[in-house]
Amino acid sequence: MNIPNSLTGLRILSIPILIAVLLSQFKGKEIVAFAVFFLAALTDMLDGFFARRKKQTSLFGQLLDPLADKLLITAAFICLVELGAVSAWMVIIIIGREIAVTGFRAITSSKGINISASPLGKIKMILETITISFLILGENILGSYYFLSRVGLWLVIAVAVISAAEYYIRFGSVVLSKSS
Repeated sequence: MNIPNSLTGLRILSIPILIAVLLSQFKGKEIVAFAVFFLAALTDMLDGFFARRKKQTSLFGQLLDPLADKLLITAAFICLVELGAVSAWMVIIIIGREIAVTGFRAITSSKGINISASPLGKIKMILETITISFLILGENILGSYYFLSRVGLWLVIAVAVISAAEYYIRFGSVVLSKSS
């Protein structure tokens, strides 16, 4: 267990804490939930930094890191639907994209093709993190800046759909030709 994998494990362990805080009712829960989410998101940045800098990349980490990201984002969005902060249909599109791309990557991997995250995929993750942070803080804390969470949601959906299409366009023909 190296530092990057430990940070990824910490991100996964933070998910039940985030869920419990988001779905609880206590004064200041938005700040606590934001702190938990922010620290979990920070582990994503740090695990990649340490993996590259200390040359501690591993197959385990390459598989677990994106899974941890998807679990964190999915858990946060589902809680935010429960809280009425975001429409379910928007979250269905976002999570559906994650499932579709993950499945596509699994198929390509079984055919010996490794697809790393595209720049659009990384932008999507950054937009998701910022948007979820704004949604967690809510209108009471953000005031007139809360509209940025709505703008963020639309941007996340657009980038999610476009980046999924990019994966299929770039690698779909390779997968189809290898399956023949």
